[in-house]
Amino acid sequence: MLDPNVVISGVLSSQGAPADVLRALAAGEFELIVSQALLDELERALGYPKLRRHIDEAAAAEIVRWLADGATVAADPATDPPVHSRDPDDDYLIALAAAHHAALVSGDRHLLALEGEIPVFSPRAFVGLLAEAERTG
Repeated sequence: MLDPNVVISGVLSSQGAPADVLRALAAGEFELIVSQALLDELERALGYPKLRRHIDEAAAAEIVRWLADGATVAADPATDPPVHSRDPDDDYLIALAAAHHAALVSGDRHLLALEGEIPVFSPRAFVGLLAEAERTG
């Protein structure tokens, strides 16, 4: 799973680990799981005025559509997450990842602080895992 912040960072800059994660996704190097809540958050964030200066409405809609069309769209879980973030707005991501036994890729320090409790990776660490998987076949 990709935290919407990773998607936005990767779209805003073609350099860096978030962009590498999006390139890996486009190349089919991993399966993405999304939910309606995640897509809604991404759409909402892409509409923020500070982002709208860089990503117009049509491009924002295309980004959300690209993720929805290329991902497994899963139902938002009705259960609580196994652990809670210091930011309760992130708990749906934890619950979704746990419900589908998926790793979560995020740049959010509140989520990254849960490393060891849940499978959460920074974009750079995730790109490293993908590279290692490629090397070891």
